[in-house]
Amino acid sequence: MAFKINVSSKGKTYKLESENEVLIGKKIGETLEGSDLSEDLKGYTLEITGTSDISGIPGKKGLEGATYHRKLLTLGFGMKDRRKGMRLKKTLRGEEISPKTIQINTIVKKEGSKKFSELTKKEEKAE
Repeated sequence: MAFKINVSSKGKTYKLESENEVLIGKKIGETLEGSDLSEDLKGYTLEITGTSDISGIPGKKGLEGATYHRKLLTLGFGMKDRRKGMRLKKTLRGEEISPKTIQINTIVKKEGSKKFSELTKKEEKAE
């Protein structure tokens, strides 16, 4: 199954799909080369900032592996309930990318030969 990859820089997002197996086993917080994902991203260095699986469950940095974890959460990551003192048990996925991961969010750490604004303009024209 293809990964949906969001590459963000300064409020703009470039979206692409890739079936590249290089991503499997990488963790949130690791860097990767843009040329591994697409020829348009040649020379780019990207950092993985988050993931989401088939059912929309987010991946959280600090949780080992690619399996499900049940964590008691307060307001913050994965928890939106604002009632005072509210804590809920939520399901989260580990930080490792697996074949069950669908969406991968990245940010640009180093720009390549093509400017990022050129990439986002091409995408807008295609839609």
